[in-house]
Amino acid sequence: MPTRRLHLVTADEDHRVSTIELFFDLVFVYAITQTTQLMADHLSPMGVGQGLVMLAVLWWCWCSYAWLGTTIHVDHGVARLAMFGAMAVMFLVSLTIPEAFVDRPGGLFAPVLFVVCYALVRLLHLVAYLGAAKHDPGLRRVLLKMFVGLLPSVVLLGVSTALSGPWQLGLWVVALLADYLNVYLAGPEGWRLNSPAHFAERFGLIVIIALGESIVAIGIGIGPLPMSWLVTGAAVCGLALAAGMWWTYFDVVARVSEHRLTQATGTERTKLATDTYTFLHLPLIAGIVLVALGLKKAFVYLADTEHHSPGEALHGVPIWALTGGLAVYLIALSALRKRNLGSWNVQRLVVGVLLVAATPLLEHVPAAALLLVAASVVLGLITFERLRFAEWRRKVHTARP
Repeated sequence: MPTRRLHLVTADEDHRVSTIELFFDLVFVYAITQTTQLMADHLSPMGVGQGLVMLAVLWWCWCSYAWLGTTIHVDHGVARLAMFGAMAVMFLVSLTIPEAFVDRPGGLFAPVLFVVCYALVRLLHLVAYLGAAKHDPGLRRVLLKMFVGLLPSVVLLGVSTALSGPWQLGLWVVALLADYLNVYLAGPEGWRLNSPAHFAERFGLIVIIALGESIVAIGIGIGPLPMSWLVTGAAVCGLALAAGMWWTYFDVVARVSEHRLTQATGTERTKLATDTYTFLHLPLIAGIVLVALGLKKAFVYLADTEHHSPGEALHGVPIWALTGGLAVYLIALSALRKRNLGSWNVQRLVVGVLLVAATPLLEHVPAAALLLVAASVVLGLITFERLRFAEWRRKVHTARP
């Protein structure tokens, strides 16, 4: 291949999402599915904790390449090769997720393989990014700071492979805090965000991917079990819940976030991107994944009539995942409004808190009725907000001379 075809191409303001980035996201889809399954196989607070720290690790990998893709054209030149290399290693990371904490007998020692592959994904990103920063001293400095934070994080994850239980999980948390805090404390100075529309679109697509996981979870929950009228009605409720979550993000929040990012410039733009997308979208995605876990278990209860009665209630970790995940999602949406517009979305905060407070009561409600309640709450919230917005527009129109 001629050398001129291997050069890096800087992204411009009109840069849009490329097909190779969508291809890269397919690996992330599988990783999310594996994470949900990890929690489903270990239905305990410890299992959910492992799933959430795993999601945080995967999120940091994905975000790294989202930032790279808004700085250069990752479908051009040597960046394309770096993306394919990262994709291959990221796929290995996904395959090792079920054994990342507890190795299965036989074969390679999966926890170490996971850490090695994770380190390679991050290092490939840094190498590609440093190539893009060849003529940008400010960007090179911030990338080297990122590398300084990555080293202790990887070492701690490596040490955790020799531990088990709470100590292992605790070390994962410390490792992630070291990495996350290093980037946060380094500040926005030096980062480049050439195409805010591309950046916002990348994160919007990953929200859709996560919501798709909640729909897939319904099908996995039903599995090979026979359909029934109860399952059919519950499936509609599950889809309505996912659609309602889509609406609460894309109808206003996604548009406002992109508009604010586009209007900002310089350091303020990168600070806004870091806060709004890199950090605040993590609890958003975590909430969706927890809802997917709850939906998956709810449909096992509904479809498996051999082991569960039709009126059996969801209880324990699955119901707290469903209601708690929905609450986390709504609170994260409100936090996004606070960051972009300066005020909280009070009704979403209230609904989130009420969902958590009502969970002990909902443990006595049949699983099918629980899904109807969850879908009704989200759709009711949307209806309330639409009516309130219509009333506000009517008052503004009436007040005009």
